[in-house]
Formats: sequence, structure tokens, C-alpha cells
Amino acid sequence: MVNLGLSLFLAKILVIVLFSRAFTNVECLDFDYPTFHDEDEDFLIRNNSRITFNAIQVTPDLSDPKRLINQSGRSLFIKPVRVWRKSKGKKIINTSFNTTFILNISPNPTSYYPLGEGLSFILAADPSLPNDSQGKWLGIVNDNTNGSSMSKTGVVAVEFDTRKSFPEDIDDNHVGLNLNSVYSIKQVSLTDYGVNISSGSNITVQIRYDGNNISVFVSLTNEVMSQNNMKSPVLTWPINLSDHLPEKVYVGFSGSTGENNTERNCILSWEFHSLNIDEDHSIIKWVWIGATTTVVLVIGIVCCLYWKRPCCKNDLERTYPRIEDQIQGSSMTPKKFHLKELRRATNNFDPKNQLGKGGFGTVFKGVVGDKVVAVKRVSKDSRQGQQEFISEVTTIGSLSHRNLVKLIGWCYESHELLIVYEFMPNGSLDKFIFRDDKLGMEIPELSWKRRLSIICGVAQALDYLHNDCTNRVLHRDIKSSNIMLDSEFNAKLGDFGLARIIQQSQKTHHTTKEIAGTPGYMAPESFLTGRATMETDVYAFGVLVLEVISGRKPGSQNEENSFTNGMVLWIWGLYSKGMILSAIDPRLNEVFEEDEVGCTLLLGLACCHPNPNERPSMTTILKVLKGEEHPPMVPAEAPAFVWPSMPASFKDDGETTRKTQYTLFTEITGR
Repeated sequence: MVNLGLSLFLAKILVIVLFSRAFTNVECLDFDYPTFHDEDEDFLIRNNSRITFNAIQVTPDLSDPKRLINQSGRSLFIKPVRVWRKSKGKKIINTSFNTTFILNISPNPTSYYPLGEGLSFILAADPSLPNDSQGKWLGIVNDNTNGSSMSKTGVVAVEFDTRKSFPEDIDDNHVGLNLNSVYSIKQVSLTDYGVNISSGSNITVQIRYDGNNISVFVSLTNEVMSQNNMKSPVLTWPINLSDHLPEKVYVGFSGSTGENNTERNCILSWEFHSLNIDEDHSIIKWVWIGATTTVVLVIGIVCCLYWKRPCCKNDLERTYPRIEDQIQGSSMTPKKFHLKELRRATNNFDPKNQLGKGGFGTVFKGVVGDKVVAVKRVSKDSRQGQQEFISEVTTIGSLSHRNLVKLIGWCYESHELLIVYEFMPNGSLDKFIFRDDKLGMEIPELSWKRRLSIICGVAQALDYLHNDCTNRVLHRDIKSSNIMLDSEFNAKLGDFGLARIIQQSQKTHHTTKEIAGTPGYMAPESFLTGRATMETDVYAFGVLVLEVISGRKPGSQNEENSFTNGMVLWIWGLYSKGMILSAIDPRLNEVFEEDEVGCTLLLGLACCHPNPNERPSMTTILKVLKGEEHPPMVPAEAPAFVWPSMPASFKDDGETTRKTQYTLFTEITGR
């Protein structure tokens, strides 16, 4: 077995060497920048471009809008790429490449100028920026070089135009293919694809060239490109690069603003991969690849015979790829801890310090310096736990509100994923609502005033997430176990593992093919649409309100003298009989104001309306809880769930009814 282990180790080393040799020959230009830093020296920055705020600012982010007008810039990778060559038989051989980048085009918040002009991905013979290439020229060409076929000034560009500068432009929201000219030989409006490139949203773009055709794929970044839309480019066009460019060119981006039009043209991430077309390496390449394939097959057979189990099960480098890059690329700034600090803080994750355990990890009490903290240790075997880790750190790390659990820091080291929060002395709300006397703990009763204060605190947190954040946040998992209580029993909403940021103000939902949430708190339309919306958060909040008042768990119940069709239907049934106060938790011992409790129960039912268009917004909910408005009208009988939903009979806060398409989903993620 020792000899076998040594042989396998040497075989692995051989594979690494072979792969590195093979792919060194095959790959010509290959890089990946998940984010950018001021000190990056791999780029040729021209004129007004710069690297700042973790992005390539092709036209910069300036506080003075007057300094943004009539600007142009280029940012190119420092190393040129060979895009074609002649074979010994004088045949032209084109390279192939694949590049993906995230762009953001947005107005300067202090600018009083309208948006324009645009941003382009370019392949350029000359890395320098043409003089007077601002405005309609997009930093690609100028009045003298426009339309030139000279290889020394050759440029091929995929433009993202935000202004109709020429009569030939189809609109102010299109993608076009330009060959040595600013006039597109092919252009497509992105409006039909539901993408507004100048909305301030992050847009993911992929450009593929197979040696004969160039194809452009566009998608909103928070709606991940699926295999379907990756098969359907918004633009594709036959092109021979040797007709327009010299053999070696520079790749990167250009952009511009106009005399009366300004915008911020940013690149947030960029990767590029091209193939080597050097004839000298073509035979060697196939020899190395053939040898590598043989060695891999041999090792695979040996592993199956001797190990008889999947290898690398706990290889966190495969299980959790690029986690640190994703976190460092976000806008938040919580502290990064070292693993030894958190081991020391929790006494090496002593079970005696365990505060709770969930589906994706365990929470421990710890002491960092003189501060008590809670440390969540994500399960190593949970792929979904990794996604929750990234989501939680990048989402809650950028938020600040008195009714949100504060994230202190994070750690990714030695295969460990850890999140550090402020410590909540009274733990989670569910242990007070659903008392378990078997635990042998002294759990104080929650008075009505304290329960109402908790409901108000959660409402304030959700109103902040929906309406007051820089980017709207959908929590997607509101429930009593995710409501934490500090020493004064103030409510703080936590667990943002399923939360999603909606990065443009007009976007109202997040779509997923995997239904996420906790059964009993999930709105009925979630099972049809796969969408998380403000209305689905409101539904879960309504369920929370009803369980806090009634002391009952949501979902089906089989207890004697209880309900059988869910807590919401049970309370609605009492309301239809004029007995809604019978739903109040008997442990309150009738110490409450009937009008106040009755109003809050009606508010909870309104939030749980089967028609999402009839649910109140968080703004309205807060007004009701403060006594500034009456609760919305609630039907005497529980309405049946119908889909597609009917338009709202009323709509508050100036909201308009939204049309919703639906798709059936069968996979449910429980929490």
C-alpha cells in the first residue's frame, strides 16, 4: 500500500506536469480578474480611464458632472493577442476566443446631464486612444480614422450604445458590431431582451469567436445565464478578423461621454481565453494531450480498484471555488478573521459553547478580545451552505440597521467557512413562542407589549431592506427562528443565507429554479413562479405576525382541538365567525388591549392574502402598526388561491400591478 501511495503521488505529479505543458502550448492569452485593484499593472490605461473603486472606470466616476462631459478612454490588457496567422500553404488560420465581463453603465448621481454615449469591447491594432474620439465616436475611432481599412489603425468593436447619435442607430439601448468604423454593420436593440444597459444594473456579457463567427450573449447579472439563453446570442455575425486587423492586437474596452451627455462606464470583472495558433506547437500539443489522457485513465482505474470511493470528497478547493474572490469583490467591509482567532474564541468549537444547529452549520458562543460573539461554522459537506455563506457575508455585510443582526467578520481558511455576528443574549424568538419545558430552561413569558415591539422591529427591518437600502434586498426566509433577541428583547432579523440583492430600483423580484424558503412561511405563488418578491416577504411576515400572537406553529397541525388546514386558514375561519380574538395565545392571560391585538391580527391576515397584489407594502404595514392607518380590508371568507393573480382592487404607495409569468417547479428547499 505504501508503494501504491507513492506511485499514485508520482502519477499525480506527472499529470500536473503534462497538463501544464499541454495547456501552456494550447492557451495563448488567458486571464481572469473577478475584481480590480488600484495597484494592478496588467493594463494599459489611456486618457481618462482609471482603475478605482474595484472596477475599470473606462470613463471615470467623478463628483463634478461638468468634468464628465466630452470624455473618452481606453483600458486594454498589457499583452497583445495573436488573432490570425498564415500557414505554410498561405492559408489564413484564425484564432478562437471566449471573453466574459460584467459591465455597469449608470448616470452620475450628481449629474444633471442625460445619459450617453456608450462603452465597447474592442480588438485594436493601436493601443493608443484616437484624438477627439469622445462623444459619438465611443473611443473607437475619430472623424479621420472612421471607416479606414488600414491595418495599423484596425479595430473591431462590440458597442453598447446608450444614445441614438446617428440616424442609423436603432435606439439608445442597443448592441452593435463595428469594423474599423463607428457605424455598426449589425445592431440589435436590447429592449426586446428585457435589458436596459444604462439602468445602473450589472450586465453580464459573453463574446465568443470561433474563427468564423462572432456571437454576443447578454444577461442581467443577478439572473445567472442559463444553458438556454447561452444558446441564443443577441447578436451573431460572420467575420474574418484577418480582413480587418493585423496578426497581433490588444483587447480591452473603450468608452465615451458627449458634450451634453454623461455616464459612468465601468467594468467590474473580466476574463479572457484564447487559443494558440502557433504552428510549431500544434503537433506537440496533441502528443501531450494524448499522453495526459492515457495517464488520467490509468490513475482513474487504480483509484476505482483500490479506493472504491469517490476521491477528493473533502477537497474544499473544489467544493468552494473562488469564495474569497467573490467576497473581496463585494462592496462590504467586515473584518476577515484568522482561523486560530476563532478557534481560541470558541475553545476550539467546544460543544459546550454551542448555541444552535441548523441545516447548513452550527453556531457557537465565543469571546474575541473583550467582546462576546456568535460564530457560525458552515458544514463542510454542504454545497448549499457554501452559497449561503457567500450570500450572507456579501449581503448583510453591506447593511446597517438597528433591527438587523450585525455581521462582525468572516473567515475562510484551512477548509473552514466561518461567520462572526454580534451575540444575542436571548437567542431566537421561536424558543419563546413555542416553549419546550423539556429543555429544563427558565424561559420567561412574552407579554403582549413585548410581542408587539418584536413585530414592529421586524417590520422596520423589512421596510429598510425593501425601500431604504441602496439596493433592494429580498430576505426570502423570514421566520421566528431567524428573529434574534438582544438583552432588552429588541428584535433583530438575521440569517441572510437565502437573501438576494435586487440591484436596480425598478426590479421587483429574484427568480430561481429551486424554490427556497421554509414551508409554512412560503407564499402560495412561490411554488408556481419560483420568484422571490417583496410580496413573498410580506406573506412570510404575515405568518410571523399570526404565530407571535397565537403561539402556534405555521403549517398543518394534528393536535387535539386545533386546526387541520394550516394556521392562516384556522385564524381566517375564526375571523369569519367573528371570533378572531379566540386565536390569541392563552399564555397572555388576557392582559392586552383587544382593539390593538385585533388590529394586528387583521394586518397579519391581510399580509397572507392569497393574491400577492392585495398584500400591503411594508410602508403601509408600518403605518398600521404605528396607528397612523387602519388595517387593509380583509375578506370575511378566506379567498381561494387563483393563478395568474387578479389585479389589485387597491394599490398603496403609488405601486402599479405587475404582470407575472409562471413556470411549474417541483424542487423545494426546506430550511
